[in-house]
Amino acid sequence: MGRYCHACGQENIEPKESFWHLVTHFFNDITHFDGKFFTTLKDLLFKPGFLSKEYMIGRRASYLNPIRMYVFTSAIFFLLFFSFFRSKESIKIDPSINGKTLQQIDKMDSATFAKFTIHVNEESDRPPRPMTRDEFKKYADTIFKVFLDTSSGLHFAGADYASAKEFDSLQHTNGKEHNWIKRQLIHKELELNEKYHNNKLEIFSAIKEGWMHSLPQMLWISLPLLALVLKLMYVRRKQFYYVSHIIFSIHLYIFLFIALLILFSLSKLNKTLDLGFLKFISTILILGLFVYEYLALRNFYSQGWIKTIFKFLLINISYIIMVVVLFAFFAVFSFFNI
Repeated sequence: MGRYCHACGQENIEPKESFWHLVTHFFNDITHFDGKFFTTLKDLLFKPGFLSKEYMIGRRASYLNPIRMYVFTSAIFFLLFFSFFRSKESIKIDPSINGKTLQQIDKMDSATFAKFTIHVNEESDRPPRPMTRDEFKKYADTIFKVFLDTSSGLHFAGADYASAKEFDSLQHTNGKEHNWIKRQLIHKELELNEKYHNNKLEIFSAIKEGWMHSLPQMLWISLPLLALVLKLMYVRRKQFYYVSHIIFSIHLYIFLFIALLILFSLSKLNKTLDLGFLKFISTILILGLFVYEYLALRNFYSQGWIKTIFKFLLINISYIIMVVVLFAFFAVFSFFNI
């Protein structure tokens, strides 16, 4: 037999593959590791808007498909993102001191405060450490006002009932029913209070965890919405179809994934080494995100700098509003699905 099958053209290869061969084959398929990946990456990073323009005019053979590259970079991004943030800082309060007010705690002498069992768990592989007085002051005005009494459960929807059965019974007895939305909120509150034994910290931690894991879907939904904003901003530029704006948005997101990974890495490194210049580099990189976006808009849409700045501001304001709405929606979704 020759190297290739005379009937179908497939290469004659050994049917049994090693695990490493399978991994490298997968990576090659995803990235076209024959040079396309690095060419695309270089042009994406250092030529804002260039790849989107190349795609629009039909020069695509030399570059990695934008959707394929988005899937690859987003997969790497979220893999590392959840790795960076897997160690959730938690605050644990001994139930025996729940009766203490913030003022009473703040007035404790050092010896009493040292026995006050508030612990911060910074790393999952290390034991909790006692919270310092400075850390207490930092948290007191924000977190503790909500979470100090961990035995009371959630009550923001008015769930002052022992159980859902009691709530339903009182609704019928009093003859005054809440609207459907409030009933659902109260039922969910009662369910969570029972599930997590009225511990607000655990409830909000579970909501946060669910919300964090919905970020990939959130970004995926926000991408076509960003393209819609771009379509409205450049509605008079008839040469740009909606798909053109989609491609531009994809390239912008890919750059954002790469930049954020660098920022997270610098933050992690600075936490370990405590080097001041790393914060400076991070600040420059954050500013660079906006500079990159502006240059990408100007290069792709080929408008003057005044028009581009004006649209740059409108696009970012619109995007922020859109993201806030999406974040709120997914927070509510996480609340009802934990």
